[in-house]
Amino acid sequence: MCVTRTRWCARVTGTGLAFPRIAGHEVVGVVEAVGAGVKGWSEGDRAGVGWHGGQCFACDPCRHGDFAMCKTGQITGISHDGGYASHMIAPAASMAHMPKGIPAAEVGPLMCAGVTVFNALRNAPARPGDLVAIQGIGGLGHLGVQYAAKMGFRTVAVSRGADKKAFAEQLGAHIYVDGDAGEVGKQLAALGGVKVALATAPSAAAIASLVGGLGIDGQVIVVGATMEPIPVNGLALIGGRKSVRGWYSGVATDSEEAVAFAARTGVKAMIEPYKLEQANEAYERMITNKARFRVVLTMDHLH
Repeated sequence: MCVTRTRWCARVTGTGLAFPRIAGHEVVGVVEAVGAGVKGWSEGDRAGVGWHGGQCFACDPCRHGDFAMCKTGQITGISHDGGYASHMIAPAASMAHMPKGIPAAEVGPLMCAGVTVFNALRNAPARPGDLVAIQGIGGLGHLGVQYAAKMGFRTVAVSRGADKKAFAEQLGAHIYVDGDAGEVGKQLAALGGVKVALATAPSAAAIASLVGGLGIDGQVIVVGATMEPIPVNGLALIGGRKSVRGWYSGVATDSEEAVAFAARTGVKAMIEPYKLEQANEAYERMITNKARFRVVLTMDHLH
C-alpha cells in the first residue's frame, strides 16, 4: 500500500523500532520545513521516501558506498514513522527528489515496487535486445514488464491463464508464457533461454521453475520475497553457469532515477486511490489480493 501527498520536515532521525509506529513506506509529498544542517532541500520541494529509510555512514558497506547494504539500515515505517499520515518527519538521507510532471498517486508505488524492479533489471547482466522474463504480472510484475520493455529487452511475461495474454501485451510484453500450458522452464528454453528471469511472485515453486528456462550465464533474480526454501538442483546451475540471486530495492538516488525513467518513458503503476480516512477499507482490499494493483492513500483533501 502506498501513501501520497504528505508534507514533512526533513531531519536525520535515529534507528530502532518503537511503538506506537506509523506505517507506510511508499510516500510522496512536499517539504514543509527543513531541519538544521540539512543540505540539498528547500521548502516547497517535491520529494519521496521509499523502503530504505537511511543509513549509518559508518559500517563497512557504507564506507564502501553501498548504502543499501548498511548493517544498521533504517526502514521507513519501522525504524521511524512512515507516511500513513498528513505529515511526516523523514531522515534527509532517505529522501528522493521527485519530478513535478507525474501525478503523486502514481509516484507512490514507484518508491518501492517500481524502484525494486527497475534497479534489479538495470543491475542485471542482460543488455538491450536480450531475452528477459518477468515472472508474475501483479503489483511488482506489472511494473517489471513495463520497465523491461522500455529498457529495450525482448520481454517475456510469465503468468497463469490464457486470459492474461492480452494484458501482458498491453503492458509491453513481446511474448507471453502461460504456466497452465506447460512447464515454464521448458517454454522459456524453447525460446532460446532467457538471460534474466525476474521473479516477482513470492512462490518458491514458481521461482524454481524458472531455472530450467535460463540460457548460458542466465540469472534468476528474486525480488518477490518468499519465506519458503527455493528447491534448486545444483546440477541445473552448474551445467549452464546459471545462478539464483536476490536484489534489494534501492536507496534514495535509485528511487529518483526509477521515477525519472518512468516519467520519460511512460511507465505507470495501476492504482486504486482511497482517502486516508478509508485506510481500513484500503488495507482490506490489499490484504485480500483484490487490488489492481497498488492501493494508494491520498491526502490532497487534508491540505
